[in-house]
Amino acid sequence: MPIDPVKALAAPPRRTEIGWEHKDVQLYHLGIGAGVPAADPGELRYTLESRLQVLPSFATVAGAGKDLMGGLGAPGIDVDLASVLHGGQSVRVHRPIPPRGTAVSTSKTAAVYDKGKAAVLVLRTEAADGDGPLWTSDSQIFVRGEGGFGGERGPSGRAEPPAGDPDRTVEKPVREDQALLYRLSGDLNPLHADPEFAALAGFDRPILHGLCSYGMTLKAVVDTLLDGDAARVRAYSARFSGVVFPGETLRMRMWAGDGTVRVTVGAVERDGAPVLSDTVVEHD
Repeated sequence: MPIDPVKALAAPPRRTEIGWEHKDVQLYHLGIGAGVPAADPGELRYTLESRLQVLPSFATVAGAGKDLMGGLGAPGIDVDLASVLHGGQSVRVHRPIPPRGTAVSTSKTAAVYDKGKAAVLVLRTEAADGDGPLWTSDSQIFVRGEGGFGGERGPSGRAEPPAGDPDRTVEKPVREDQALLYRLSGDLNPLHADPEFAALAGFDRPILHGLCSYGMTLKAVVDTLLDGDAARVRAYSARFSGVVFPGETLRMRMWAGDGTVRVTVGAVERDGAPVLSDTVVEHD
């Protein structure tokens, strides 16, 4: 069987030295739609090295995303990329991520759940530099056809959608070339670029990375409700509930609470078809 839960959970953590420069941060920000309008002072916080701040979602691609791809080839895990979908993501930052730095990234398989017709892998990464912990991230990876091994089903509770009208609604277009640009930050899964591979996975054309929608949503929340200050974000989690095709428009509905922002994201052109759900930004 491609997934051996006992072997995967018992495998020692993988430790890797990672590094990033301001160009890596700028490329990531451009990949999630920053820089429009190009001379807008609010956008220059994401694109100009002399003013650069770092969105916490950058943690998902720091080191060119080697943690996620390495986790899919870790001991006990041998899966076909055509059967893999990113089910959800969470990031908790312990302090603001610097625009350039080095860190030791420690990754492991934190859980393997049996959903019957599929397996869910929870791949956890913790990064720290000489000053201490930087971030902890969990990727929930859905692997079709790999369930039924008699393991725990894992958590299945879903949050109720927020009640009442949203405090803010933002619409963000996804460029036709957005997936091609975003993948340069490290996620080279051909599902997001190759029409023939996308067809093998059951899609009529390549789809946008879930983590791209994830980053676009966090940027929208920061810019709309957090005064454009990425350092105010403490944690961010979302479940990927549907696909996005390049060229579509994301509608982000935001509910502000006490230290949290809850968000739902849908595709405008498909009558609001769900894209992200159970989405929460924790902030100062």
